[in-house]
Amino acid sequence: MLRDLLIALIVLTNFTLVATSRINKMIQVAVIQGVMLGLLPLAMGLGRHLHIVLMVIAAVTVKGWLIPYLFRRASRKVKVDRELSPYMGFTASLVLCALGTGLALMLASNLPLAPGSQYTLFVPASLSTLLTGFILLITRRKALSQVVGYLVLENGIYLFGLMLVEEMPLLVETGILLDLFVGIFVMGIVINHITVAFDSMDTRHLAELKD
Repeated sequence: MLRDLLIALIVLTNFTLVATSRINKMIQVAVIQGVMLGLLPLAMGLGRHLHIVLMVIAAVTVKGWLIPYLFRRASRKVKVDRELSPYMGFTASLVLCALGTGLALMLASNLPLAPGSQYTLFVPASLSTLLTGFILLITRRKALSQVVGYLVLENGIYLFGLMLVEEMPLLVETGILLDLFVGIFVMGIVINHITVAFDSMDTRHLAELKD
């Protein structure tokens, strides 16, 4: 089914995100992941609900247009191409992501989902995406890489929330988009302070930002 194919592709993008050092590629993959998530409700057969269609349009607009625009603007200002010296190497990050995905599959199989539930793949995929976001947040030094990690973390929450999309779509989407905007603005301020003060995107310099 198209729904399961999209979920499998979303999990594969997680591995690409932790394995690449090119920040522009990370941004592109995160955007592709976000667009696939935005379209997922339609693949779930929920296009018959007008409010869900509107939610899909909003999600695809934010994830597929607004976020890339903000990232392109930030990239032009800071001129950083690669994550050269992460706290954890790319191979180790990839292994950790693979282990986390395996654990997510094991954990999801033990959760008390309804028999015959169509959402059995949603739980492990969302947990795997959440873990990927945490890996990027914790192990990367560049602020842009960490923003990507935040977005991936939000994607995991969004994917988990899709299991409740028919019951409370606006509540789930509004909360997620609010977190997303707050995170982007906060990290934008951080990026601006680091760049202006140190002409660098290395978040280790945050320790030197004192009153």
